[in-house]
Amino acid sequence: MTQTTTDRPTRAAHGAVVPVLAFAGIVVAVMQTLLVPVIKDLPQLLHSAPSDATWVLTSTLLSGAVATPIMGRLGDLYGKRRMLIASLAVMVAGALVSALTSDLLTMIVGRTLQGFAMGAIPLGIGLMRDMLPRERLGSAMALMSSSIGVGGGLALPLAALVAQHADWHALFYGAAGLGVVAIALTLFVVPESTTRAPGSFDLPGALGLSAGLVLFLLPITKGSDWGWTSATTLGLFGAAALVLLLWGVMELKVKAPLVDLRTTARPAVLFTNLASIMVGVSFYVVSLVLPQLLQLPKATGYGLGQSMVTAGLLVAPLGLTMMLTAPVYARLSARYGPKVTLIIGLMVIAVGYGAGLGLMSAAWQSLVISVILGAGIGLAYSSLPALIVGAVPASETGAANGLNTLMRSIGTSVSSAVIGMVLANTAHTAGGMAIPTMHGFRVSFLIATAAVAVGLVLALFLPKPDRAPRLRASSEEEANLANATRAAGAEEAPRGFRGRVLAADGSPVARAKVTLIDRRGRQAGATLSGDDGAYVLAVPAEGAYVLAAKAPGHGPLASSVTHPGQEHAVDLDLSLPLSRPGETVDA
Repeated sequence: MTQTTTDRPTRAAHGAVVPVLAFAGIVVAVMQTLLVPVIKDLPQLLHSAPSDATWVLTSTLLSGAVATPIMGRLGDLYGKRRMLIASLAVMVAGALVSALTSDLLTMIVGRTLQGFAMGAIPLGIGLMRDMLPRERLGSAMALMSSSIGVGGGLALPLAALVAQHADWHALFYGAAGLGVVAIALTLFVVPESTTRAPGSFDLPGALGLSAGLVLFLLPITKGSDWGWTSATTLGLFGAAALVLLLWGVMELKVKAPLVDLRTTARPAVLFTNLASIMVGVSFYVVSLVLPQLLQLPKATGYGLGQSMVTAGLLVAPLGLTMMLTAPVYARLSARYGPKVTLIIGLMVIAVGYGAGLGLMSAAWQSLVISVILGAGIGLAYSSLPALIVGAVPASETGAANGLNTLMRSIGTSVSSAVIGMVLANTAHTAGGMAIPTMHGFRVSFLIATAAVAVGLVLALFLPKPDRAPRLRASSEEEANLANATRAAGAEEAPRGFRGRVLAADGSPVARAKVTLIDRRGRQAGATLSGDDGAYVLAVPAEGAYVLAAKAPGHGPLASSVTHPGQEHAVDLDLSLPLSRPGETVDA
């Protein structure tokens, strides 16, 4: 079915929309690294065994992975702003639960609720697509996509400072306060998008995907504790494969699935998601290695002997550089496209890790590594949502970007498990403590370089933009309309208008832009006619509209129409007049 694309929100987008949405993304990312400064003390703080204390981190990861695609789909169906506020509200509730307890089980419940906020990032990207003009969209999505790295980088030194000078529960009170500020700003500044996906929420699909993700990510995060060849680990991996396979079969049969697997299988979406896993792997390696290297005592012979706060400050430029690359990305992408920008970003990451193999002997060298990697990861992260947005209809933006964010999360989970295993297996024991070695750090950097190489190969397989003459359009917006029209084919809108765009002599007019305008003068939908002149446009509600059509070589047409509201399409052909001498019409 052809979806209705709405280019303008219910009310005009405020100039502060992008900073507010990016701030919400940064707040969400803070949840992921909030407890990094106190990880080693968690067993003592929670009066639990070390293996049990790790559930405080694992629970956030699992709930975030589950919530991301689900909240994206709910946003497409019922409003992205509404779901963004809901995500932040659940996060605030979880932070307050954690702030008021030192009990392990209660803490895990609070951290699980905090993980639900991860859905805010794809929702923010979807809101930006729905309300921003195309000249601002590239840099805005780049900033939103990079916010996860910015928040993680900035949280490290700030959380370390709080942990050193206050009770550790203050971390959660601070997180709750940031969440409340983000909710208030969103309510006052961000308008709701009018773009809605057809259909209803796929509850069985959500339950199936949730079960499959938990079964898959659980052994990844706990495999080092349980043993990678243990019956529990292998059994969970096998169960995950079975559940996800059955879920995929079920989703292919559902009319309005949680995840449109046919869209996901398109080369542009598939290779972007696979490359996202590799980018996630490379991003997390530096976050695991550099803080440990900086804080190891100089007595080890290779440790840099820095305090927790100083180590956080030296790694913070990773996130800051990611944020500063957003305008650079916008210029590169506008000139060369997001595919080329992704490739450039991956190459910069490879340079950063390659140089890092020889830059581990001084604290200032960690700063250099952070800046180089931040630039590369910023370019790569910024390219991913643009590639997804360019390959899916507007009504699927939230769900598609939710799935892409999930792929990055899977990458970071795999990175955490693999690098944790490498550092543990290469550590030496001194005074009853396992101390990571320089060999382990360098092997970790080599693994990151290998992941980037795989990502680069995947990026090269991304299809080139379709430059066929029949899809030529005057703007990125119209190119997206052409893709949506082509994907829809001959499907019909259950409530809307359908017909053909015809010339004065009755011949079909291809590539004519057909725009639906509501009674308030706002664009309610748009599409391009096919090669046979056929068009299909859904309407958001019954009532009076204007159907406007234009095409090169023909005069423009504006026709007043009324849809009675029944669940069927109204047949209406549009006949374009001959263009007057000297008149030009840009389609």
